[in-house]
Amino acid sequence: MGHNRRMRPHHRLPALFLAFATASLAPLPPAHAAQDAKARAEQEDARQKLQGVRQQIETLTKDQRDTANTRDSANAALAKKAEEVSAAAKAVRETDSELAQRQHDLDELNQQRAGMQAELEKHKGALGDLLRATYTLGRGSDLQLLLGDEDLNRISRALAYSRYFQENRLERIKGLLADLSRLQDVENAISAEQQKLEATRAEREKRSGELERQRTDQQKLAAEADAKYKDQGQRMAALKQNEQDMNAMVAKLQKVIDEAAKAAEPAPVAKGAPAGPALGNLRGSLPWPTSGPVHAFGNGVIIVAPRGTEVKAVARGRVVFANFLRGYGMMIIVNHGNGFMSMYGNNETLLHGVGDMVEAGEAVGTAAAPAGDNGAYFELRQGGKPIDARGWLAKKH
Repeated sequence: MGHNRRMRPHHRLPALFLAFATASLAPLPPAHAAQDAKARAEQEDARQKLQGVRQQIETLTKDQRDTANTRDSANAALAKKAEEVSAAAKAVRETDSELAQRQHDLDELNQQRAGMQAELEKHKGALGDLLRATYTLGRGSDLQLLLGDEDLNRISRALAYSRYFQENRLERIKGLLADLSRLQDVENAISAEQQKLEATRAEREKRSGELERQRTDQQKLAAEADAKYKDQGQRMAALKQNEQDMNAMVAKLQKVIDEAAKAAEPAPVAKGAPAGPALGNLRGSLPWPTSGPVHAFGNGVIIVAPRGTEVKAVARGRVVFANFLRGYGMMIIVNHGNGFMSMYGNNETLLHGVGDMVEAGEAVGTAAAPAGDNGAYFELRQGGKPIDARGWLAKKH
């Protein structure tokens, strides 16, 4: 197979497992022993991955439980805010009702005052008429008395009646003035109370607006917590599916081990075995698969690189896996012999297929950008177990 042969998406998993079990870098022992050793190593690797998935599920379960508590607390706080908003709105309505009642009281008092003012004007007019009549009567009676044309007793009685009516009118006017004074005091008190109610209403309206904004913010928090809970649920489902896939892989690897144990024919010598320095002698000097900032991810690292950047093999070896791997995207795995394997995930394109020999520094794929994260995933394994990739790669200057 040429170095430029592309990965075929339709590779079947059993064939890939067999490739894992049979690929080698040196002359092989008898077939059943080689297959058994390789399959057991791959089975151990799969079991470790399965354990990792289970740990992730356990962690995510705890996180989701914490999120559920956060969501419940947020919903409880939201309910409390809703009650406070309702109470504040009710207080505003009650203040409006009190203001309306005070305005009604003022309207009635204004009507009473208008009536009393009209009556006061009426009594003032009547009193004026009495005063003018008395004055006229007094002047006329003096003249007539001098002339001897009127009876003195009749004029005296008329003057007495006039004074009585004047005094009566004066008392009624005094009473009306007193009532008007009291009415003004009541109006002043109601107006003062009305001003206080207006101020109270403004404060309550402001508080109601603040509570409504707080309720809106709390509603957003509750919605975010609920969305996070649902997202964690989806991730949980995906991890459980990964666990099922891993279980299936372990079962298939066990089948390969059982079949290899039954084989008795001598194994052919592997062709195209890698030559050159063993990877075990290159600790601390392996070239980086690509350039860019690095951060930990899973059992390896993510090297941040633009989409389409070439991802290169760190050492000479044979491709034993080239396909999609759940959680790692398009993955290519290179066997370097002596139990060493390098893994390159999160690829947009795979440039080699199972069985291809690759040289150190040769491109094996191009970086992809799933879920908005640019970069290439890199991991090293020895004997099926993850090892610290950074400790084997050359130090960056």
